[in-house]
Amino acid sequence: MPYPEFFVAPMREELRDLGIRELRTAADVDAAISNTPGTLMIVVNSVCGCAAGKARPGLALALRHLARPDAMASVFAGFDLEATDRAREHFRGYPSSSPSIALLRNGELVYMMQRSDIESRDAVTIAQKLTEAFDAHCAMMPGA
Repeated sequence: MPYPEFFVAPMREELRDLGIRELRTAADVDAAISNTPGTLMIVVNSVCGCAAGKARPGLALALRHLARPDAMASVFAGFDLEATDRAREHFRGYPSSSPSIALLRNGELVYMMQRSDIESRDAVTIAQKLTEAFDAHCAMMPGA
């Protein structure tokens, strides 16, 4: 059973405030993956403590970096079930994990940070790992 909207609304807003678009349906996920040239980051958001204390703060720090994904989106595990399942279909070779952060380049998975990579690190280290992935797979932002 999905969590009530009032419960997850602040967690959704935290990512929206970072410029991350929500994907609420499988069709939204398909469109984002099909229509994004370059690198698409998909965040599997979660209500767990490591999402709140580590993943989202680490992501916020990483997004200050000059190299960033061309597009950013999120699905919410435990709430947007259809969208989350569809996104995870593109994370082949990795078990379902939330929170998690994936980079897809032209629709192909090129980087995956799973819950096991998140729960054992602090936000600063997560940001460092993400910026390394951004440097490897993303373009510099215009004007940088």
